This record gives sequence, structure tokens and C-alpha cells, in this order.
Amino acid sequence: MEGAPAAEGFSMPPEFGPHRGTLMAWPTRESLWGPHLDRAKDDYAAVARAIASFEPVTMVCLPGAAGEVRDRCGEGVEPLELPIDDSWMRDNGPIFVANERGEVAMVHFRFNSWGEKYLPYDKDARLPALLAQALGVRRYEAPMVLEGGSFFVDGEGTLLATEECLLNPNRNPNLSREEIVDLLRAFLGVETVVWLPFGMADDRDTDGHVDGVAQVARPGTVLLLRPRDPSHPDTSRGRANAERLAAERDARGRSFEVIEVPVTATAQVEGYGPVPIPYLNLYLVNGGVIVPTGGVPQDGEALELIRSAFPDREVVPVPGAILSFGGGGPHCITQQIPDGRFVA
Repeated sequence: MEGAPAAEGFSMPPEFGPHRGTLMAWPTRESLWGPHLDRAKDDYAAVARAIASFEPVTMVCLPGAAGEVRDRCGEGVEPLELPIDDSWMRDNGPIFVANERGEVAMVHFRFNSWGEKYLPYDKDARLPALLAQALGVRRYEAPMVLEGGSFFVDGEGTLLATEECLLNPNRNPNLSREEIVDLLRAFLGVETVVWLPFGMADDRDTDGHVDGVAQVARPGTVLLLRPRDPSHPDTSRGRANAERLAAERDARGRSFEVIEVPVTATAQVEGYGPVPIPYLNLYLVNGGVIVPTGGVPQDGEALELIRSAFPDREVVPVPGAILSFGGGGPHCITQQIPDGRFVA
């Protein structure tokens, strides 16, 4: 498509590539967090501090909240006051693309609050435009709804997504599968879209985001949720996803190496009940992996498995129960800025 990023030499770098920094947003929606809003702020701050030990963090927050962000997050986390509705930067924030000259631009996909689930969302939908102004970076506007947690790229032309989410009629009801693929190619610079059937069964908000069940470790290698418990609601979903991956090839024609993650866990949130700990909703930073944990026995097995999958990275556990109560994990509340210089 003329004028789209791919036509001008840009494509999305993978999360496992080098970062210039990380974007986050400070929790604000009292109707979502309820009595756990203060704990949510504590746990967002814990994630931000963990990331800041590897790379700079920019924390978008409501006007007047910069002091609170500095007090809770400390050095290495820079507040940026802008109007927002809540704090899921992965999904409503910008997607960054880069070219071979090391220039970085921004793609602004439409955001409709996961199919109109949480209202209002107009400030979150406008956030990439405000960030483009604040950062001084070129912004491409894409004519489709797309959340950052609904896909991964491998940096070599492959995009991984779920049919359950991207083809849900509450996102882009007027677009066919083929039209969605064409737009992904034009605005993210990918060649091949690999469709998994399912996200997590216990996913009340995102309609099956891929970042609950998978992560791309490196080109050709995918971590995939495959619960060992035959009664777990994700067991059959994991089997179907594994069968699909086994039948697919990436953009370079390679079959996928699949690292199965069989461990699952829940943790209790006071006044609410059990929530899943989405170990694969991890975030890759420069030299590290930020992993949600629940303070439960299964954490040790999950962390060891992730260490073996990322032997050259430091694995850092962070609190995951309140993030899961809110609807996600460390991956959902972050967005990487690839290494390079912003182009206007």
C-alpha cells in the first residue's frame, strides 16, 4: 500500500531485539481495579523498577500524577503526563517500526477497548498521536483495530496471531481474513501470518490474545502453553495450537521449534478469588526476562523452564496476581521501543 510503512522500508523489529526503552502507563481506572488500585500501582511500580535495571522506562500518567510515579518507581522511570483512560500500553499504545538505516517510526492502530468492553476509551485511543508529538516521531495511521498483545513478530517476516482474536467480529467486522493479512503486511512489514486457533480459555477481556499462550523466543522458536493437567481448560486449546504450529512454516520456510510450557497456576486475590498466573505473559528486555509469579509452588518450575529457554538473559520474577486480576501480565502493560533514532 503506497504510503504505508512497509512501502517506505519500515518493519516491526522483534521484542527479543535491542530496545531503546520501554513505554508503560500508570493505573487509573478505579472501576476496573476497585479496592486493589493501590496494589496495582505497587505492582506496576515493581515491574517498572525491574525493567529500569535493564533499560529506560517512560511511564505515561495522568496530569498531576508525575510525583506519585517518581515516588513509587524511583530512578530510571521517567513520568510523562498525558490524558489516559487506563494502563494497558501494549494494547492501546503505539507499535514501533524501524528501517535498515536505524530510523524508528510509529504505527497508530485503532483501539476500541477490546470490542467496546471498557468505557470510555477515547483518551487511550488517541494516546499514540499524543506520544508521537511528545517524542517527535513519525506516525503512520493504520485503518484497522489491532492490539499489541494480539500478535508477535520474529523480525524475519513472520507474524504469529490467534484466529480467536484477530478474526473476532468485534474488532474489524468489515475486513476479511485476507484484508487483515494485507494490512498487517503493509503496516508491520511482515510476509507470513501464522494463525493459531486459540488464546487462553480464562480470558475475559481480550478474546484470545496470543501473548497469553505463546512467546517468540527467537526466529523459528516459540514457547507454547501446553498444560499437563488433562482437565485444565487450556489443555485441548494447547493441543490444537501445537498441531497448527507443527503444520506451519515461517517466512523463511522453516518448521517451528516449539518449547512446551506445561506448568499452570492460580493465586488468590482477596475479595475476588483465584486468578491464573500467565507465566507466558512475560516481557523481554535488554538482557532480561520479566516474568509474572504468584507466590505459589509452581513458580519455581515455570522460572526454571523460562531460564532454559532464554539462557543468555537474566530472569526476573515480579508480582503477577493483581496484574492478572486486572486482565493481563507484564507483557500487557509494556511496549518496547526498538533501538534506533526517531525519524520525524
